[in-house]
Amino acid sequence: MPVALITGITGQDGSYLAEFLLSKGYEVVGMVRRSSTVTYERIQHIQDDITIVQGDLHDQSSLVACLEEYRPDEVYNLAAQSFVATSWSQAVLTGEVTALGVTRLLEAIRLVNPKIRFYQASSSEMFGKAVEVPQRETTPFYPRSPYGVAKVYGHWITVNYRESYGMFTVSGILFNHESPRRGLEFVTRKISDGVARIKLGLARELPLGNLEARRDWGFAGEYVQAMWMMLQQDQPEDFVVGTGVTHSVRDFAEQAFKVVGLNYEDYVVQDPRFLRPSEVDLLVSDPSKARQKLNWQPKVNFEQLVQMMVEADLERLKNRHG
Repeated sequence: MPVALITGITGQDGSYLAEFLLSKGYEVVGMVRRSSTVTYERIQHIQDDITIVQGDLHDQSSLVACLEEYRPDEVYNLAAQSFVATSWSQAVLTGEVTALGVTRLLEAIRLVNPKIRFYQASSSEMFGKAVEVPQRETTPFYPRSPYGVAKVYGHWITVNYRESYGMFTVSGILFNHESPRRGLEFVTRKISDGVARIKLGLARELPLGNLEARRDWGFAGEYVQAMWMMLQQDQPEDFVVGTGVTHSVRDFAEQAFKVVGLNYEDYVVQDPRFLRPSEVDLLVSDPSKARQKLNWQPKVNFEQLVQMMVEADLERLKNRHG
């Protein structure tokens, strides 16, 4: 039975990846930070099937201890300060976790067992002010947030360990991937939750920032399969993962209100508090390499994704409020 260690297992991607790896017959070990308020909501349905251990990307000794005790065959680094908006107000923390945390984990792997296969969660935010459209593996990075800058560091240090030490390290440059498990602070979940609240009479309006920003949105449950596929290849390579289709925040809001039979223009208001200091206007992937080499392509389309999220929030709020 292969063993996989997942950092960030309590997050959206970590929960879907844990489910997927369990279905593949893996023993799954999830690393979480010591906290009095840790929530296992996303993994509570599989908590009896996985092993939860304490560790922190700030603390290399905890990473070494975890690797020595559980001897994983694969490590998936999904832990990060992952909310772009927060990265401006907590820039140093973002760098410590999202950038240097990758180095600490790679160095721990090199010391304990350099044969471990390592996946780094890179991000389309690294492209930022994109110099070409669509973005592929060879597109130069131009990050527009402390989060994007930190992810660029994590990406290149992963490449560096691959080339310097011959380790099997890969980065998945994932474009925006959403689900009902997305955090409420992210715009897609803010929309689906807001629409559900308005439909149920729990809110009257939905404040949003830049409605014209465009993203390449897909379903997170499918994207984690690409992560696993990257570690099954004969040679370590980096891959862009996305749908190749772009929609605006306005499109997302319009589609979400359509699910419940409402007109978004009656409820959406632009709030300057939610505008970023520097905006990323257009991110869209060229996932052709992933299609060709991994045989991976998404099945859930944009409309299905939005409907899935709105219906899940409707159900959640109905259960909570009766």
